[in-house]
Order: sequence, then C-alpha cells, then structure tokens
Amino acid sequence: MPSFARQTNLQCIACHTEYPILTEFGRQFKLTGYTLRTTPFEFPLAAMVQPSLTHTAAGQPGGAASGFGENNNWALTQASIFYAGQLLPMEGAGFANKLGVFLQATYDGVGKAWAWDNTELRFADTGTLAGHSTTYGFYANNNPTMQDPWNSTPAWGFPFTGSGLAPGPAAATFIDGGAAQQIGGAGAYAMFDNSLYFDVAGYHTLGTRFQKSVGVDPAGETQVARLAPYWRAALVKALGNSTWQVGTFGIAADTYPGRDRSAGKDRIVDVGFDSQYQTAIGANDFTVLLSWIHEHQTWTASEPLGLASNPSDTLWNAKATADYLYDKTYGFAVQYFAIDGSRDDLLYGDSLTGSPRSDGFVLQANYLPFNKGGGPAFWPKSNVKFSLQYTAYRHFNGAASDYDGSGRKARDNNTLYLEAWIVF
Repeated sequence: MPSFARQTNLQCIACHTEYPILTEFGRQFKLTGYTLRTTPFEFPLAAMVQPSLTHTAAGQPGGAASGFGENNNWALTQASIFYAGQLLPMEGAGFANKLGVFLQATYDGVGKAWAWDNTELRFADTGTLAGHSTTYGFYANNNPTMQDPWNSTPAWGFPFTGSGLAPGPAAATFIDGGAAQQIGGAGAYAMFDNSLYFDVAGYHTLGTRFQKSVGVDPAGETQVARLAPYWRAALVKALGNSTWQVGTFGIAADTYPGRDRSAGKDRIVDVGFDSQYQTAIGANDFTVLLSWIHEHQTWTASEPLGLASNPSDTLWNAKATADYLYDKTYGFAVQYFAIDGSRDDLLYGDSLTGSPRSDGFVLQANYLPFNKGGGPAFWPKSNVKFSLQYTAYRHFNGAASDYDGSGRKARDNNTLYLEAWIVF
C-alpha cells in the first residue's frame, strides 16, 4: 500500500519482494497492526487500478460476461480505494496509537458494481510473557486468513490476481474464498520470540441487510449457522538471510445451504497445512509457497434438498508455487495447482463426470520498473507491476485435456492474461 509507504517513509521493497509477497519486515509491520509511523500523520488513503486483456484458447459462446465478447476482452478488472495504516492521528504509546486498519472498497469492472473488499481493524502491542518476547493483537475482519502474515494461506496466496473474464474451476474449499466478505469475525493472535505463532477466531455470516448495504448479494450463499471457529499455528525458523515457516490452519462451520433452514444444517470442516521458504540473494528474492487443504463435507441438509448426491463428500486442493524476483525488478513465478475430491453428480452438476477435478499450471512474468525507486518524482510512493500470466489446464471441472465428448475440453479454457497493477 502506498499509504503504508508514505506513513513509514520507506519504499515498497522494504515490506515486499514483488507485492503482495511480504518480506520479514513486512510481516512484522502487519503483526504490529499497520501502525509503524515515522512521518506526521496524514489520512492513509491509497488507490489501485488493474486494466487487463484476457484471451482464452477457445472463445466463450454468448460472451465471456454481460457486455463482453467471446474472446480477446479488454477490461478494468477492478479498481479499489483504501484507508490503510494507523487509524487515528494519535501520538505516544496510548491505546488509540496502536489501532490500525486495512479497509478496501472495490469496483468490479466485469460485474460493474462496487462492494466492500478485504477489511480489517487491529489492535497490536508488544510485551513479555513468561520471559518470552511477544507480539500480540486483536482483530476483526471479513475474510478468514487475511490477517495471516504469510502468503501461503488463501487470502493473499498466488495467483494474486486473475481474470474475471475466463472460466475457472467450479469447486473450492470453504476457507479458500468460499465466504469472503459474507462473514465477519473477531480473533486474537500472538507471536512468541518471533518463532511460534498462534491465532484463534470465530466467524459468523453477516446479516442480509448489512451485506446489501456494502454491495454483497446474499442470495444463495452458504450461511454459517453459529459461530465457526478458526485456528492457526505456525513455527518459524530464521536461517541467515532466509526464513522458513511451517504451519496449519482451519475452520469448522455448521451451515445452511443457500440460506435454506428447512432441512437442518450441513457441516464443513477445513484443515490446511502450509509452508513458506524465503531467501534474499543480494538484490534478488526467492520464495517458495506450499499449501494443502482438506475439506470434509457432511450434507445433512443438502442431500434431502437435492443439492448433493452423497450424505458426505471430501474435497482437497493443493498448490506449490515458486517466485523469483531479479534485481527487485524482473519476476517470474510458476505454480502447480490441483483440486479433487468425491464424485457427486448433484454437487458438481456442471461436470460431465460428476468430478470436481481441476489441475494445471500458472506461469507468470512480472516487470516492476518503479519497485526500487518508489515511482517517478511527480508521483512518489506509487508503483506498478506489469504481468503476463498463462494458465494451462490438464483437467477442468472433471474434463481432461484430450476429452472428446460434448462440451469444452479442458485446454479450451487455457488463459493468457495481461495486466497492469497500478497502486498510488
């Protein structure tokens, strides 16, 4: 966030390799609640725009979306405004001085509508507990894992952006965006000796009136019936210029399918494991991100309602990503991803085989001309990332790349995506 850069009088590379991947300093900035400030207070406003071009291997009959053609579509993927940094113009060490905020409102250039996006309020402080240095905090947010300081959990995981005009896998775990901006929660975290991290929280679906007031359509959403517990634990090891983290996270929710309470509640339990390795080699950065999420679904309500064929199912996804940034300017990333689970003809009605299976590769090249200098003189603390991203599918919603039946082949959905990610 340029508002963070202005607040600390630091360049983006202090907190990031290529944004939004955090460095160790960036993780500490986040853990301390976005409140570090070395300049006089100013309202921490920032903005972002993402113009893009999308090309798919085969066009989409009827258009990629309302108002767009079958292929080769230019769009404003999204535009956002932010209030992000120290919340209030306070000095000293008082309570208010330790309050930070990350508030994002986003215009969807495909859906042509505004809505609130990732939003969080934090209180953070440091101290000593049983002889161990401790950074701790309390937060409220609307997207589980957005509070996490690593890029191996869903909210800030690779690929960080993508086209809204290309088909994507239909199946996704609940914690991986399945309820983002529809639920709200509060929690507490602590980092001990910069090596052991714990985070616990509870989430609940927000009221329909409130969701509509912030631009979210609650129709048909999965409703959390009672408080859903979220947990996170991670172990961190410093290795010279490198850091290595391994951890686990998850959420357990009783839910009403499509907000329908007539048949009782379903049960969804997500358990994830992740790891991140990051090293600096001179002016170059190398980051490896690993993530695996297993979801167990009990369809006590969905099966009698005709939404699922089985009384229970499983779903899992895995991601392995390597990101290299040369001279803080030229980047390349590659990811293998896979989604699979139980066959269920009703749950995955768009799959010809009843399978949720999708897997493939994402290749991305990045160019960040202002990353070291912080933008031109007339536009200080701004940045831009030009990206060329290619997604190649081996399977897509149950179909293989050599599938010769009716419907699209998996490779028809291969996507070339060109984007400028401009922040100021």
